[in-house]
Amino acid sequence: VQLQASGGGLVQAGDSLRLSCAISGPTYSSTSMAWFRQAPGKEREFVSGIRWNGNNPRYADSVKGRFTISRDRAEKKVYLQMTSLRPEDTALYFCARRTGSPVEGSDDYDRWGQGTLVTVSS
Repeated sequence: VQLQASGGGLVQAGDSLRLSCAISGPTYSSTSMAWFRQAPGKEREFVSGIRWNGNNPRYADSVKGRFTISRDRAEKKVYLQMTSLRPEDTALYFCARRTGSPVEGSDDYDRWGQGTLVTVSS
């Protein structure tokens, strides 16, 4: 399984952006996909996750109400719609995969994309 993240860019505070993660390889109802991010000098943190069957969407408190995760089974993609972006959302965003429910620990994911950079200016 390979993951390819895209969609990052430079935006202003308050803008929206949609990240995509293309998945090559098999997916199952037990698969969960997640987005993590890592800001300079900080640890990687969980942003959002979802079961491949669309159940159990989870969000970090810092993005609840602003970010929405979704997946397209036919396209085999996972999206992260980000709205009301803030400078503190600036980070390298990664998509990741695991078997089981989406969880917040990065060590629990066994496949990672290469990251896409989101920069939010004030």
